[in-house]
Amino acid sequence: MRVVLPLLGLLALAGVSSAAAPPNVVIFFADDLGYSDVGCFGATKWKTPHLDRLAKEGIRFTDFYVSQPVCSASRCSLMTGCYSNRLGIHGALPPNAKHGISDREVTLAQMFKSKGYTTGMVGKWHLGHHPQFLPTRHGFDSYLGLPYSNDMWPHHPEAKKGTYPPLTLFDGEKVVDHDVTAETQATLTARYRDRAVQFVRENKARPFFLYFAHTFPHVPLFVGEKFRGSSGAGGVYGDVIQEFDSAIGDVLAELKTAGIEDNTLVIFTSDNGPWLSYGNHAGTKGNLREGKGSVWEGGLREPFIARWPGKIPAGSVQTEPAMTIDLWPTLAKFAGADLPPSPIDGKDIGDLLTAKPGAKCLHEAYVFYYNQNELQAVRSGKWKLILPHSCRMIEDRQPGMDGKPAGYKQVKLDTMLFDLEADVGETKNVAADHPAVLQAMLAHAEQARADLGDALTKRKGTGTREPGRLADPPMR
Repeated sequence: MRVVLPLLGLLALAGVSSAAAPPNVVIFFADDLGYSDVGCFGATKWKTPHLDRLAKEGIRFTDFYVSQPVCSASRCSLMTGCYSNRLGIHGALPPNAKHGISDREVTLAQMFKSKGYTTGMVGKWHLGHHPQFLPTRHGFDSYLGLPYSNDMWPHHPEAKKGTYPPLTLFDGEKVVDHDVTAETQATLTARYRDRAVQFVRENKARPFFLYFAHTFPHVPLFVGEKFRGSSGAGGVYGDVIQEFDSAIGDVLAELKTAGIEDNTLVIFTSDNGPWLSYGNHAGTKGNLREGKGSVWEGGLREPFIARWPGKIPAGSVQTEPAMTIDLWPTLAKFAGADLPPSPIDGKDIGDLLTAKPGAKCLHEAYVFYYNQNELQAVRSGKWKLILPHSCRMIEDRQPGMDGKPAGYKQVKLDTMLFDLEADVGETKNVAADHPAVLQAMLAHAEQARADLGDALTKRKGTGTREPGRLADPPMR
């Protein structure tokens, strides 16, 4: 592990009182953001000054993961601290889905509520759009946003007539727009920003949790008039990123104006990698392989930035692996909350987040599922195991342009082993050179199959739980 830990940061840590009040927490969660879409992670075609400043004043993780490279599954893991397939949430829930997050699970918002926090959300939920699944039924005091992805609407470039109903916009549990238009989508970033700033302003005197789960840069891309053309060569994608960065800057400014930035933990990451088939309307993966919809690094590894003045030493860089599932137990400890009654998969990464010297990843391995409960990859330490499966890939294909996607090719993959420290692009299979490592990685896969199951090997796990279903009676 390499942690860059400035001397001033160490001195700041030494002066922090253990009796400090529990922090406010703000999570910015992008949609389909590429690993290199932020300046401090390599972006060059557009600028992200507020996120770059956040990293300069806090920490960035180089090896931060989501549990699955797709919308609903990824968000489920963030909200519950569990692998989403443990909870029966797979893929991206469509508008005709009759299931969603179960009310037997304890969300981040419910955990914070148990400790007296006020909770608010803006943006994309995507864990069920029927009333019993909405954010306001799972711990959030307020909500403004879309129930699922913004391309799940009648104007999708590949949708047949009647595939999707009109897209709706919720305020709390009330639909305030029954047919979201392109013009409305162009105002979403500003609306989310205004509501987020208002939430901070109204709750500055009490502990709060704000979840800003942005609709973008998921396609279709829309940007406010002020930011159209702002990124120049970055095109509309760069404009969208710059508008989001500006919105983040406005929320950060409100924290400062309110005098509460020193006791606010701010986190930024995304739900999965870039949707590469959309070409110039997709993000950038840097040196990683592939993107959204694959368990290659480009689909799973995300930029992660956190700032908590006096707790996180400024300018830190963490290279130990971590995942969204780890945020639940970590934030619970910061808030003084207990773990939920049902087991979760995440582990406390507080020492990694605060750049404690010598801190290590507490997981023996992370496992990556996709499709309908297919175990496709495992990471342990610097090693990454790819298990036999079929996947879609954009390699050697001409990507789409201007909002219209290109087709993927389907590829059958065999067992492969990669050394991510030496080969982050996953180009050289070293399984034959490291038979002992391969066997150890396969053993991790077997443990996952026994617990969570695996459709590829027709295994049924013993540790899975059911999602919520529309016909389920409410919990008393």
